[in-house]
Amino acid sequence: MNPNNVYLAQTDTTVGFLSRDYKKLNKIKKRDINQKVLIEVESLKTLKTFTRVPAKFKNIVRRAKKSTFIYQNGESFRVVKDENHLRFLKKFKWMYSTSANLSKEKFDKKWAMKQADIIVEGKKGFFEGEPSNIYKINNYKIKKIR
Repeated sequence: MNPNNVYLAQTDTTVGFLSRDYKKLNKIKKRDINQKVLIEVESLKTLKTFTRVPAKFKNIVRRAKKSTFIYQNGESFRVVKDENHLRFLKKFKWMYSTSANLSKEKFDKKWAMKQADIIVEGKKGFFEGEPSNIYKINNYKIKKIR
């Protein structure tokens, strides 16, 4: 499995494109090529290789489900807990992830399938779920964005 391919998969929150190449994801979504993209990680150990979680909020980050945290370095991360998506993500440890739709548009399965290099569809198929909660975090405070 090539991590630089674009995968269409059901994530823990919604249908998403995943790749180690965030520029490919931004190009598909017709966004600024250098726009930052969420990084999904399969464990807290992997998260620690990217950023330091402030001691004050370690328990919150560890226990959070379907929650994205934006850290001081401006990068956003979600530790995946969903078993189905985690089976896929463990093969790569981490991947950039974005919803499988054009910016500000609804999910269109036919369009999304044309954009992906590889389609990973489980028994349940694809579905749009609730988006993740988003929190901005620094050494002193945590603020809910969505």
